[in-house]
Amino acid sequence: MKLTAAAFLALCAPSFVFALVQNDWEFKTAPSDGMNDITFSFNIANATHQSGFYFAQQFNFKNVSEVGYTGLQPRQTRTEPASFTQPSLRFKTAPRVLIATATMGRIAARAHTYNLVVENTNGTIWRGSLVDTVTGNSTVVGEWTLPVGAGKIVNGQFGFVEYYPWNRKGSHPCDSLPWTEAIFYDPTSKTSGTSGGVITSVYETGNCIGKTALNKTKIPGGYDLKVGFHV
Repeated sequence: MKLTAAAFLALCAPSFVFALVQNDWEFKTAPSDGMNDITFSFNIANATHQSGFYFAQQFNFKNVSEVGYTGLQPRQTRTEPASFTQPSLRFKTAPRVLIATATMGRIAARAHTYNLVVENTNGTIWRGSLVDTVTGNSTVVGEWTLPVGAGKIVNGQFGFVEYYPWNRKGSHPCDSLPWTEAIFYDPTSKTSGTSGGVITSVYETGNCIGKTALNKTKIPGGYDLKVGFHV
């Protein structure tokens, strides 16, 4: 079996996903007009080797209704033992949808922590990148242009752990949720006047509140999250 980790960056309408666990994040101080960049970091070294989970953080821009999100999605195939990451970008704004995909080389060690960086490059043009914190390798996931009048990144949003096979089912037994683990690190930004990025809370949501076996452990710089059962 091979585990692939897909790194996604997307902008979509609010309430697009059905999360099991959410986490609120914010910066203690940030410019009133927003931030020029933000970085969300994840480690999925201990994530279960199967498809289905999505670990992500959301963000939004001033004067833009769509909500962006970026994260890592473990994937499983039946060929080749190596792991790699295939980043993609989806930006949706009426009346058109722009989809771009970029492929990077194989990841030698799935244990690495990855930074997902969203940054302004010029005016209303933004870029999403995936950075391996061990090797320093950076891959552009995609670039997009926001509408005229769009502002910078707003301080504060939430992230989530999603088990997307359940999105297609009307009902499901909560104790059938597979076990997995991921580390969500506090957000960071290089924008002047921004400091104190922190995940302020972690909590269950959706139809299985109190039934996901959530184990949340505060660690230096973030949270180690475990959910599910060894089924």
